[in-house]
Amino acid sequence: MKVLVTGSQGFIGLNLLERLSRLEGLTVTTFSRDDKIEALEEKVKNADFIFHLAGINRPEHVEDFYTGNRDFTKKIVQFVKESGKKIPLLITSSTQAVSDNDYGKSKQASEEVLEEYAKENETAVYIYRLPNVFGKWSKPNYNTVIATWCYNITRDTPLQVNDGSVALSLVYIDDVVEHFVRHLEENGRTGAIRPDVFPVYTKTLDTIKELLEAFKESRTTLTVPRVGQGFERALYATYLSFLPTDKFAYELQGYTDDRGTFYEFVKTLDSGQFSISTTVPGITRGNHYHNTKNEKFLVIKGEASIKHRQIHGNDIIEYKVSDKKMEVVEMIPGYTHDITNTGNDEMVLLLWANETFDKENPDTYFLKV
Repeated sequence: MKVLVTGSQGFIGLNLLERLSRLEGLTVTTFSRDDKIEALEEKVKNADFIFHLAGINRPEHVEDFYTGNRDFTKKIVQFVKESGKKIPLLITSSTQAVSDNDYGKSKQASEEVLEEYAKENETAVYIYRLPNVFGKWSKPNYNTVIATWCYNITRDTPLQVNDGSVALSLVYIDDVVEHFVRHLEENGRTGAIRPDVFPVYTKTLDTIKELLEAFKESRTTLTVPRVGQGFERALYATYLSFLPTDKFAYELQGYTDDRGTFYEFVKTLDSGQFSISTTVPGITRGNHYHNTKNEKFLVIKGEASIKHRQIHGNDIIEYKVSDKKMEVVEMIPGYTHDITNTGNDEMVLLLWANETFDKENPDTYFLKV
């Protein structure tokens, strides 16, 4: 299948090209504002499916709305008709197509051009009236407030909001392109089809602002908000994509004594924290127990002896571990435990605790193994 993508260098276009590159059996050609209009005819006539993403939304002159949206769509349809082929088209319209402004009117006119084409040629046209789309490779001060805010906050510019109660309807770019590519496999559909992208997230400006500020603060507090699913997952990915290249890394604060160094790595809101400790040869750490807290130890460099003793008993359980075998050892509530570097070099330990450290209630009680 030969696929043509117009507007290929735009925000949605770049993400769609990435998705198409992972599909087998496609030959993808592109058309962007850098290409000469003379090249469009051949590309259209060779296509089996057209993703029409090109458009104008911030022109210098009002008439450019109509030449860049309605008239450009007419030109594509003209070339398709001249080819004699029934080529399915997908167009990115806008929820503003029902608005009484020139941008909305030009998008509505583009839709009407394609509706007529679909009816005359008995082929499928997919019209997506997209709300605010956000995600990686979006442009600040152009695509969405999320793009602008992500750009600003990652460059230490305070976020400005006049009315934080204003709610936006938002769709994530990965969901958008996933809906788009599904139509490549559809056969036999005709007419103007108006699919919706889901999920749609409705979020206030205050909510978005608070999340972005929490993402930034996480490098200092080490506490990462819930970013594993839904809107927060998508927004976090978008935020990270705007980091300047010299801010991909950040340094951890270590706590050093004669035993080695302890680093807190990541804290979560409800699933504990990850830490790293280094221990010099011959040194023992621990000799304490927890009543409820659980820890997992994993030696990632060197070798060690991990010992447990039930606090009311005398039997000692020993596990000898090293970086030669990735073995996790649980610290059991009610068992005092310690870890000793038994090697000749520095030992590095990765730790997870099921709760973040609370110095007012650490649930940690000294007792020698």
